[in-house]
Amino acid sequence: MQQLNLPSYPIKLKEDAGEKYIFDAVRKKYLRLQPEEWVRQNFIQYLVQEKKYPISLIEIEKGLKYNELQKRADIVLNSTQGKPVVLVECKAPQVKISQATFEQVAVYNTVFKVPYLIVTNGLNHYCAKINFEDNSFQFLEEIPSYSELE
Repeated sequence: MQQLNLPSYPIKLKEDAGEKYIFDAVRKKYLRLQPEEWVRQNFIQYLVQEKKYPISLIEIEKGLKYNELQKRADIVLNSTQGKPVVLVECKAPQVKISQATFEQVAVYNTVFKVPYLIVTNGLNHYCAKINFEDNSFQFLEEIPSYSELE
């Protein structure tokens, strides 16, 4: 798989009947290795190892309903009270992060109402802090660590 703009982590891979699989440390199972899954699993390790997010407070592909449509958020990071605080949208490395990507995560956030949104394709990472009082957002220089969340 492609080298990402993240530290290297010892991620478990296996091959079975000619198919490659990657271990999901959150759901504790192997999943078919796809470029977006490669980004997601590496980004989860980044959040856990570097930013100290407790793995027990991470949810993968959390379902939501928007305009009668079932959608799934790639990664939801929760507070110790179990309340969502960060929403992460992952794309494959070859997918350019665009306005549409930000609109997708913003739509999801109409349901979750989290203060932090992250978009990554493994090469570029963007984090925005949402101000619900004046309906604005500010891009952050760095992704906050778990201890920095309000």
